Amino acid sequence: MVYLVNVSIALFAGLMMTRLLKVLHLNFPDVTAFLLAGLAIGPYGIGRLGISGIGFHSMDEVNAMGVITSAALGFIAFSIGNEFRLSQLRSTGRQAVVIGIFEATTATIVVDIVLITIHCIFGDDVITLPAAITLGAIAAATAPAATLMVVRQYKAHGKVTELLLPIVALDDAIGLIIFAVSFGIAQALKSGQVDLISIIVEPLLQIVFSLVFGAALGALFAQVEKLFYSNTNRLNLTIIFVLLSVALSSLSIPLGPVTLSFSSLLVCMMVGTMFCNLCPRSGDIMERSNGWTAPLFALFFILSGAELELGVFKSAAVVCIGFFYIVFRCVGKFAGAGIGSVLMKCDPVVKKYLGITLFPQAGVALGMSATAVAMPGDGPLIRNIVLFGVFIYELLGPMMTRWALTQSGDIVAASADKKSHDRFNAPKDILLHRNKKAKANAHSEMIAKRGPESR
Repeated sequence: MVYLVNVSIALFAGLMMTRLLKVLHLNFPDVTAFLLAGLAIGPYGIGRLGISGIGFHSMDEVNAMGVITSAALGFIAFSIGNEFRLSQLRSTGRQAVVIGIFEATTATIVVDIVLITIHCIFGDDVITLPAAITLGAIAAATAPAATLMVVRQYKAHGKVTELLLPIVALDDAIGLIIFAVSFGIAQALKSGQVDLISIIVEPLLQIVFSLVFGAALGALFAQVEKLFYSNTNRLNLTIIFVLLSVALSSLSIPLGPVTLSFSSLLVCMMVGTMFCNLCPRSGDIMERSNGWTAPLFALFFILSGAELELGVFKSAAVVCIGFFYIVFRCVGKFAGAGIGSVLMKCDPVVKKYLGITLFPQAGVALGMSATAVAMPGDGPLIRNIVLFGVFIYELLGPMMTRWALTQSGDIVAASADKKSHDRFNAPKDILLHRNKKAKANAHSEMIAKRGPESR
């Protein structure tokens, strides 16, 4: 019962925050509103008051909702997989791969150079070499959830969006490889021993087997879907397969010296990719799935806001290093996307605005930092710097993504929302007049098509 109350309070707080921001004329994306709502009802907000039954009083209570977060990430990856339709990949696939590699690796290189320079100047008292290398690797990760939500809310469509979603999906695989190699090197510097299995073999196997496993589940999903004709049953089947994919992705299989694991994001993304290419009705099913997942995604961001650690601001070292991490990761993302766009001869708006849309960072980076916590001595520092970065990126990133997509022309001025608002608030006699006029015009057009004999 407590969980249901917390879920209800979280969703209500998120909805009310979107209204409050509109009343205050703060034109923020819904993602930012949900994050602020989560922060308000989290351990650093209402939780501080200690009122029983209202909000989250500790991080343990927020973490208890982990199954919701995992399910939401699964559906997010499944939706992004829908962007890998063969018809689209023929025109944008090569561009997305090249730009994705450049933007991820350039962000890592730039952050590495800056943090290693700080290490050389100030020494281990500020940041160690292994910590600098690990943070550089984490810089490669981008947040697919925030990006997808902004694209959906504003119905973004255009040259930048066509490349953005595939790049964000590929970023997960590229980031995992970079992190595995860099973290392995950092651990080797700490221990003095090089483990090639953990540095190269395991991350490659994780990516390959995640894609293969997801492809198998997606193909099975497409075949089972043929047994059902009801839209409701097809939606139920979609939910079953995505949840099953998330659950099975948590398995770890020891194979001699190697431990085989899966990335739930890659698995669910591949399920969506296979399904949308094998099922003729995938477009309609995806659209219905998107309607069902709206409150799930909202809850995901509210819980993400509740997880934001304000305690990291107490450390001057974390704030200073975090500042350099945030700024130069953005520089790397922007420069890398720009270089890749130039090499692939993309449209000028892509070269100018794509990099800005890649600034958000959250779930994948937090997962990497959770792994890095195990590093003796440096783990807590790495975790806190990433938390600091995620706090800033999650609040400002969605707004910058919306701004970039608006400037590129992918988001048209909110004419649809304005029309809906005007229609809702219009006087009743005006609405009746509009309806009568529309009916009269339709009747005139019908008579004109029938010809003189119908008059």
